[in-house]
Amino acid sequence: MTWIYLIIAGIFEVVWATTMKLSNGFTNLFFSITTILGMILSFGFLALSVKHLPLSIAYPVWTGIGAVGSIFVGVIFFKDQIPMITWVFIALLIIGIIGIKMTAGH
Repeated sequence: MTWIYLIIAGIFEVVWATTMKLSNGFTNLFFSITTILGMILSFGFLALSVKHLPLSIAYPVWTGIGAVGSIFVGVIFFKDQIPMITWVFIALLIIGIIGIKMTAGH
C-alpha cells in the first residue's frame, strides 16, 4: 500500500502544478482552491508513504512522478513544445523512477 500512496502523492503533485497554472496567479478562485487541495493531498500521501519507505527513496520518486506527469500535461493540454533531445532525458527520468522502485527492496 505504501507504493500506492506514493503514486497517488505524485499524481496530486501533477494536479496542483497544473491547477496552479490554471489559477492565473491565484486570481481564479476555483483553480486556486484546487491547487491548495492538491498540495495538501500530495503532501498527505507523501507523509503516509514515508512512514514505511526511506525518504531517500520516496522523495525522488514523488518528485519524478510530478516532473514527468507535469511534462506530459504541458505537452498534451498546453501544447508545450519539447525538443527531441529533451525526450531522451525524460526517458531517463522514467527509467530512474522505475529503477528506484525495482531496487528499493520494499
